[in-house]
Amino acid sequence: MQTLKRTTQKFIIKFFPEIMVKGNSARKLITGHLYNNIIHILTIISKDIKFKKFSDKIEIVCPIQFVIETRQKLLDTPGIELVLEALQFDDVDSLDMIKTIVNENMKHTIHNKSFVIRAKRAGKHDFRSPQIEKEVGGYMLYKNTTSSVDLHNPDKIIRIELIHNQLNIITHKHRGLGGYPLGSQGEILSLMSGGFDSTVASYLTMKRGIKTHFIFFNLGGVAHEIGVKQVALYLWQKFGSSHKVTFTSVPFDDVITEIFRSTGESYMGVTLKRLMLKASQSIANNLGIDALLTGESIAQVSSQTLRNLALIDKSIDMLVIRPLATMNKPDIISIANEIGTRRFAESMPEYCGVISKNPITHGSFIRMEKEATKFDYSVLDNAVKNATQIKVDEIVTDIEDIGELEIISDVSNGKYTIIDIRAEEGCIQASCESIKIPFYKLKSEFIKLPKDKEYLLYCEKGILSQLHGQYLQDAHNCKNIRVYRPIS
Repeated sequence: MQTLKRTTQKFIIKFFPEIMVKGNSARKLITGHLYNNIIHILTIISKDIKFKKFSDKIEIVCPIQFVIETRQKLLDTPGIELVLEALQFDDVDSLDMIKTIVNENMKHTIHNKSFVIRAKRAGKHDFRSPQIEKEVGGYMLYKNTTSSVDLHNPDKIIRIELIHNQLNIITHKHRGLGGYPLGSQGEILSLMSGGFDSTVASYLTMKRGIKTHFIFFNLGGVAHEIGVKQVALYLWQKFGSSHKVTFTSVPFDDVITEIFRSTGESYMGVTLKRLMLKASQSIANNLGIDALLTGESIAQVSSQTLRNLALIDKSIDMLVIRPLATMNKPDIISIANEIGTRRFAESMPEYCGVISKNPITHGSFIRMEKEATKFDYSVLDNAVKNATQIKVDEIVTDIEDIGELEIISDVSNGKYTIIDIRAEEGCIQASCESIKIPFYKLKSEFIKLPKDKEYLLYCEKGILSQLHGQYLQDAHNCKNIRVYRPIS
């Protein structure tokens, strides 16, 4: 049995501790939510993955060829505290079988090392957990070249579980996201700019089990919209793909024009934020969503002082969640780096719809109400009316439709230089000249290249190529850029 080549891998999922202290009905509801989420996510990988739910864990058995992808999905799924990898053996009914199986499969891990056995047992047996630990430890000490059994500070801990007649040997232990299963804590609408703060805030609500939709206020044209959609798609694919969510884009250029016409300079920034919240509340109401999410952090910029945030919130009567309110910027960037959104945020084209001169940092409620009466709210109503909405999982197709740069597949004429903008090491192999400039360096490096050449931007799906190519066209009037999509 031990020498057979393994064809499956077992994962044991442990729940977030806060879930386990809930009452019986709440706990069953939440763990059932997690179970359904996991099934939805993993059956996309393979329909041969098997699932089994218990009161305190979920067991998953997947074909060995899908282990890496399955493990990563589990580590990115909200509600999971621990992911244990285990070797499973059935019909184990004696201590002799246990110690033989454990030794055969784990002896390579204790060569010249101190070790200890930690056992858990459930079911009816003629022996208890301490006896399993003693028998297996003594057998392995006798059979192998080890330094000793060390009960307090061993080099290696071998963890085993005997559940009735099923033996599990825990080979790896991974820390999960924690939090609550996505969708178990309601829905929220996230104001997304694509920068550090809004992406981290969205991640934190997803991690807490809140189904997070996205709304974007377009101040910078097609390129900016593509960039924000790319980040939203990334967050959804990594942490939220168990549920369908929406991406709403609101054209805000006319709103900006009206702000300039009607609002005093020092109150422009606060006014813009108020109008974004008002529009978001309207969209949220249409979607049946009870709260809004922003990435604002107290005192980070002038519109985010405590007083100005109070002025902003007074414009609506909907709950606004600000998970970053007391976080420092380095901490926010650290989380962005950890979850993979930092490079997206750093490469996002920066557009400033309103540049306030001498922005107010401690606004007046009375003055704010006077400024608010000057604004023509029919402009805001039209912006909301003209908003577009798609499902986040449709973003790839939508971006391809939006993309305006010409796509080139045949480079055999040799007149192009391909720029590989992927972050990964290595450069694309093609029948023409190619160079490597990661997308997060493209803005500064492209302008140094010869102006008399034709360039093709290349990335995995063409989305970042469209974003950065259009940004370079807008910012530097570069007409010698296209997108390379080789024929697969």
